[in-house]
Amino acid sequence: MLAASNPTCVRGGWIIGVALWLIGFTAVNAQVVLMRELMVVFHGNELSLGLMLASWLIWTAVGSGLLGRLLVSQAAPERLVAALQTAIALVLPLSIAAVRWSKQVLQPVAGEMLGPGRMLLVGLAAFAPFCALSGWLFAAGSRLRMQAARESTAAASSRVYLLEAVGSAVGGVVASLVLIRWLNPPAIAWVAAGMNLIVAGRLALGKSWAPLAAAAIWAPGWIATQTLENVSLEALWRGFRVVESRNSLYGNLTVVETEGSRTLYETGLAAGSAPDPAAAEEAVHYALLQHPQPRSLLLIGGGWQGALMEALKHPTLERVDYVELDPAILELAARRFAEQWLPARRDPRVRVHALDGRLYVRRTPERFDVIVVNLPEPETAQLNRFYTLEFFRESAGKLTPGGLFSLRMRGAENYLSPELARLLGSIRATLRSVFPDVLVLPGETIHFFAAQRTGVLVRDAEGLYERWRARGIHTQYVREYYFRFRWTKERIGALEKQLAPEPGTRLNRDFEPVGYYYGLTRWSAQFDRRYRVLLEAAGAAGFAGVSAVLLIVGLAMAWRTRRWGMPAAAGLAVAAMGFTLMALQVLLLIGFQALQGYVYHQLALIIGAFMAGMALGSRNALGASEAGDPRRLAITAGVAAISGLALFGIMRTLAVVNAQPATWLVGNVFFPALAAACGWLGGYQFPVAGRLYFRGRQAGGPGVLYAWDLAGACLGALLVSGYLLPVFGFLRTAGVMALVNLPAALAAARFAVRR
Repeated sequence: MLAASNPTCVRGGWIIGVALWLIGFTAVNAQVVLMRELMVVFHGNELSLGLMLASWLIWTAVGSGLLGRLLVSQAAPERLVAALQTAIALVLPLSIAAVRWSKQVLQPVAGEMLGPGRMLLVGLAAFAPFCALSGWLFAAGSRLRMQAARESTAAASSRVYLLEAVGSAVGGVVASLVLIRWLNPPAIAWVAAGMNLIVAGRLALGKSWAPLAAAAIWAPGWIATQTLENVSLEALWRGFRVVESRNSLYGNLTVVETEGSRTLYETGLAAGSAPDPAAAEEAVHYALLQHPQPRSLLLIGGGWQGALMEALKHPTLERVDYVELDPAILELAARRFAEQWLPARRDPRVRVHALDGRLYVRRTPERFDVIVVNLPEPETAQLNRFYTLEFFRESAGKLTPGGLFSLRMRGAENYLSPELARLLGSIRATLRSVFPDVLVLPGETIHFFAAQRTGVLVRDAEGLYERWRARGIHTQYVREYYFRFRWTKERIGALEKQLAPEPGTRLNRDFEPVGYYYGLTRWSAQFDRRYRVLLEAAGAAGFAGVSAVLLIVGLAMAWRTRRWGMPAAAGLAVAAMGFTLMALQVLLLIGFQALQGYVYHQLALIIGAFMAGMALGSRNALGASEAGDPRRLAITAGVAAISGLALFGIMRTLAVVNAQPATWLVGNVFFPALAAACGWLGGYQFPVAGRLYFRGRQAGGPGVLYAWDLAGACLGALLVSGYLLPVFGFLRTAGVMALVNLPAALAAARFAVRR
């Protein structure tokens, strides 16, 4: 199993450990930076995220499984590792520039959105150099570890897996909470590049002065990072004048200017423009006019662009609570949208909360006459949380007896496409399941009003006009002739008929987020009918049919392992675990956001805990004897099969926890511990499977099993967030996870019994 070379030729055992740790640290930093950049280009949602992550995993698997067979048996593997680290150091900053310039090539019209096909093309092209090198580095690092420590292929690859997991855990926390806050993307990339150059220099040359030489080479590049940032930003936003761009903890924020109007883009999506009096007026006035005498208002999102200032025109308002998730948006608004934001911010009636809106609703003891959700549509899982049955119930509990709830979505004056009608119909049905009275206002923007009791909502233009006139509100776009145009019984009746529930209409729930599935089908229909047809066909496939196919294929694969032997069972188990770990991460984050809100530092803590658990699991398995490995593989595959179902049960239990100290413990202690336990399962299995896979085998290379892990994770990235979860919900997705792991559990159990 060991290469025929002298391990003493490898210089510096400690620097080898640093080099292997750096694989994970660099990969996570690169993933954070490049994925955020591509989200700006793609105006991203879960489908685009899945395509990007799949591209990342595919190329890393190619590097580990295919390129990893090249040159890894050479007499001096430390030189190959150093060469790959140097190549990665050079490729990463260039990849950022390539992503930004790709918009010019594939997006000839400013503001045009890219369809799924071009998304996949850009993702594959942008990630290919770095990910292939990173995967290759895993295989080369495993060979280096084999020679340095005189370990078997299985032990060496498992040790590299452990060190990579530790590096990923540290890198994820450092990138999310430190680097992104203070550095621009090229600078973050160059920090990782410098670390790789220093380690590569010491590893290849073995001289104490090598790191200083590498640092001297790195320094001029650091000076050039700001130039690269400015030039590539101009390419990314061609056709606009970039006023300011910065990265916050929650995403990229860019203010652009064109024809006297400024627009804030949040991770590529237009968050709002100013001056835009029509949007600002419509955001709040229709809802406030529905209440006979509103004294308190909760506004969730969008107040900085003028909506908050418009709301303050109502003389009866005594208190306005404005919630904005990202404090960086408010800082940016004070500098770039001062006319719309600062007068409202200084009003003594206004209280600003830089907090997740859903978390605020859950925790606040206040009651409100009017609650307005002024957010984009539910095209992502994060946004969908504000359009679910559970959130509507939480909001209803925060209303005064005569209070009302309002939200708005894009519509159409005359014709609603089938995709849009399904989305709006689902939201209306979900509202009606909570509120006894729901009114829908037609137009280019469709407004939903929901009241705690019947008889509150005004359904005629004259009644609304009288309130508007009596309050002395001066507006341009919410006034008498617009009332008479939009508030007609015929138009409202026609829209309600279009949105009437059908037999297949589903309610939008936290753990069955059908809203963002409908949003995806509508989004895909903008580009090519075939995308929509494909998504709808996938959605029409019933759970029973999908389960039957998985069961038949799985049992056939389990049967075939009788011929292929224990290595096949080990590879199958690792691929299934890769799928499961990706699914568990998605379900954990979905559950956390539903129960705790979108709190970025806690999400980083959860992901870090997941990777730390993976490292601990690997460490525990490395110390176990080989005799019980078939039994351990069967047990871990069996636990993986029930892990999703167990997680669902835990989430349902945690959903009833409302007391403040208990919710703090759930968010800051229990969720990270749960994430660590999920990571531990995958980390423990990999060394066990490695010993079984490589036992008596010389072919394949040390990175092949890692490639199987990545292939399974790739399928998980594509299927779970973009298909299984929105179509089937949390519980049935957990059922699919069980069926995916069943063949591996059966195959491993058969070998365990035979032993």
